[in-house]
Amino acid sequence: MLSLQKGMNVRKNIILLLALSSGFLLTILVLSFWLSNENLRLSVASKNLSPSLQHVFGTDWLGRDMFTRTMKGLRLSLTVGAFASILSVLIATFMGICAATFGKVVDNVISWLIDLFIGMPHLVFMVLICFIVGGGIHGIILGVSLTHWTGLARVVRSEVLQIKGAEYIQISKSYGKSAWYIARKHILPSIFPQIMIGFLLMFPHVILHEAALTFLGFGLSPQTPAIGIILSEAMSHISTGKWWLVVLPGLLLVIVVKSFDSIGEQLRILMEPSSSNE
Repeated sequence: MLSLQKGMNVRKNIILLLALSSGFLLTILVLSFWLSNENLRLSVASKNLSPSLQHVFGTDWLGRDMFTRTMKGLRLSLTVGAFASILSVLIATFMGICAATFGKVVDNVISWLIDLFIGMPHLVFMVLICFIVGGGIHGIILGVSLTHWTGLARVVRSEVLQIKGAEYIQISKSYGKSAWYIARKHILPSIFPQIMIGFLLMFPHVILHEAALTFLGFGLSPQTPAIGIILSEAMSHISTGKWWLVVLPGLLLVIVVKSFDSIGEQLRILMEPSSSNE
């Protein structure tokens, strides 16, 4: 009875954390659309204002409201992160299923590719890809997605290897169904929960690397309200005492990343209770 009560309390705490994290992220998205672009107009009279009730995050050296810039920058990061994560998940799922389904030769080739991608420093590889494709948002999406699929691919491969010997799959083979049919109809639905968890746990890494690329000046124009660009521009103003230009956007970025990490981790515990240390 005590263990049952403890399990219910843990589940309530998990659901509460999920609700808080999801509500926080939803609030950011709503604010990013609700806040007017008028707040981003240049204003000599409002430049370099410290945080106040009128300007929660202060203003920058051009008089732009930093709270508005940060919200819209986070929206861009979330959008880029979503596209990059989806593309990365598709690559990982395809590679993982192929490695576990189409024989030892294919498995060895894909395992070699995974080791190759893991062996290269993420940031350097992303910069190279972004530079080769000509930068822009599409360059950032490709650069991030092509370097983040390896971990999930290994998870997918492992899961498929565990279920490929299941009776229902053997029956499907005996009826002459193709490997692609079995992968689409039987294997993919079975591993979908792991894929979703992998997507959510990948998201925070994707957002951070997107911010790193824009911080280094790859992909987006300086006028774009991206978090990386905001932090990069503000670095030259820290020495003048304008701490809010870096601290507040950077802190909010960290909270967003931790929120996604919390959502992925709590969902993993809900779907795989045995993985919890509780």
